[in-house]
Amino acid sequence: MRFMFVGDSMTIGRAGDYTWRYRMWQHLNSTMGGPYAIVGPRGEVYDTLTDAPTSHEYADPGFPASARRHLAGWGEGWQHMAPLIGPAVREGRADVLLVSLGLIDLGFYTKAEQTADNVRRFVARARAARPGVRMVLLPVIPNVRAESDAPFAAEVERFNELLAKAVADLSTDASPILLAARPQAYDIHRDTYDGTHPNASGEHRLAGEFAAVLHQAWGIGGPYQGL
Repeated sequence: MRFMFVGDSMTIGRAGDYTWRYRMWQHLNSTMGGPYAIVGPRGEVYDTLTDAPTSHEYADPGFPASARRHLAGWGEGWQHMAPLIGPAVREGRADVLLVSLGLIDLGFYTKAEQTADNVRRFVARARAARPGVRMVLLPVIPNVRAESDAPFAAEVERFNELLAKAVADLSTDASPILLAARPQAYDIHRDTYDGTHPNASGEHRLAGEFAAVLHQAWGIGGPYQGL
């Protein structure tokens, strides 16, 4: 089974982070009970000094290069990933996409309706490349901006409604799509280092939600033990 992590700055991480991808790799190692691979065209983390995804300085230098693969980017959202997902899925032969996108779109690029349209483009292009691909999509977790910017908070809420509708409309037996829940007890004041990006506890909560959906819905892996 081949997994691909797709996301924005919360997923790629910055130099010195473990990332929730690392926590998920640890989980898969301990629960899969069989061969698996992590695939994707990228392996770097974001470097704040160069303002570019050029660093390989993960918090754990023992995190193997083969497990660092992903399709995530600092400042990239659904509109950026929709054109990239087809080639990435085709080249990586991904079986399962674990996707955390949307916050950057709503914060800087597109309104809820256009962002939801890009979700549908993303799904169509992933399936065109690999018709049986499965997907788990995480709703947008409102960040600190939503506490003081009511219109932005409303866009997040509206998009999450549209995301749920897209999942219901698009999921098929051949290529199922699941909507994860907001991680239980996720608190941006405790689980992030800046109101947006996950710290260690936030990384575990994000990985734990994906792990729970995989295990409960498809019998992949086991219960998350990282927290």
